[in-house]
Amino acid sequence: MGLAKQSSTKSRIIFLDLIRAFAVLMMVQGHTVHTLLDEAARSTDFAAYAVWRFMRGFTAPVFMFTAGTVFAYLFRINGRPFSENPRVKRGLKRFGLLILIGYLLRWPTWTFLDFSDVSDLRWKIFFSVDVLHCIGFGVLFIILLAWAAEKIPRGDFVVFGLAAVGSVAFHIGFEHVAWSERLHPIFANYLYSGGGSQFPLFPWLFYMFAGAFLGSYLSGKPDIFKRKRFAFSLLAAGGALVGLAWIFAQIAPMEATDEWTFVTLQTIAQRIGFVLIFNAVFVVLAFRIDKIPRIIILVGRNTLLIYVVHLIILYGSPWNMGLVHRVGRTLGAWETVGAAAAMIAAMSLLAYGIHWLKIRNKSLVS
Repeated sequence: MGLAKQSSTKSRIIFLDLIRAFAVLMMVQGHTVHTLLDEAARSTDFAAYAVWRFMRGFTAPVFMFTAGTVFAYLFRINGRPFSENPRVKRGLKRFGLLILIGYLLRWPTWTFLDFSDVSDLRWKIFFSVDVLHCIGFGVLFIILLAWAAEKIPRGDFVVFGLAAVGSVAFHIGFEHVAWSERLHPIFANYLYSGGGSQFPLFPWLFYMFAGAFLGSYLSGKPDIFKRKRFAFSLLAAGGALVGLAWIFAQIAPMEATDEWTFVTLQTIAQRIGFVLIFNAVFVVLAFRIDKIPRIIILVGRNTLLIYVVHLIILYGSPWNMGLVHRVGRTLGAWETVGAAAAMIAAMSLLAYGIHWLKIRNKSLVS
């Protein structure tokens, strides 16, 4: 392997580790602040809170975009056809695991099988769709789309691009349909937010499919990570989308609920624009950094474990009480900052501990 190729490979690995660590740590601090910060401090009159609130809107899109990028990249990088690709089996296992964990975290009763005392509210929470469910189905659909893509020229770009656009179109068409009146909530809640889902498949799969588009592109361009033009292209695309969001905002301000379609397009364009800008920054960092701290690598490769554990600590589960019930929204600004820093440190130590104990559960650690 030549020096240039080694350098490009190193930059590629650093980029993936950096973006994965950034995504999960953004999620950790976002959930911690949202759970613990006192209501009195939640005012956009405070500049720090206003900036945090604005940035938090990009947390889930970054997390999901990164998941799609990494999965599609690893799926295509080995160059094997679909029928021989080991990532198919791994991806299907990942899908099953994510769906299982997603429902276990919201299990309606601590007894597992006795549902006699479960309230309607608990059932509603259980049937709602969260980010793990959405990512799980995103992985499944990326696998199916990858299979279809091998049958047409430039298939990945066609199918992932159409899937991304289709996710937005389905959202516009589905969001105001009363699906709970037509389907059981366990199915209906995947289609719209009206049943209490925070992450219905549409439009949230858009970010995973957009990430898969980039991941597939990266797998076919082994030297792209050393080209400044690639970073500038991401930055330009991101800036153009943010500009498009501004145009939509002029057509229909966020308060204009009767212009719901434009508000939806504005939000999605703004979020994916900033996601691409973040990626441009990490591409630049990747070819400027020769080596990153081991802890960043470990955090980036244990995103699922960190995500699950920090949720259990903050929000609890059927079998434990989380900080949301013990502490609630009672902490001042600096106390909350300290709590967020402590949570990030704890999750980083968890990743290091998994490595130190030499645990190699590829289902949870990847």
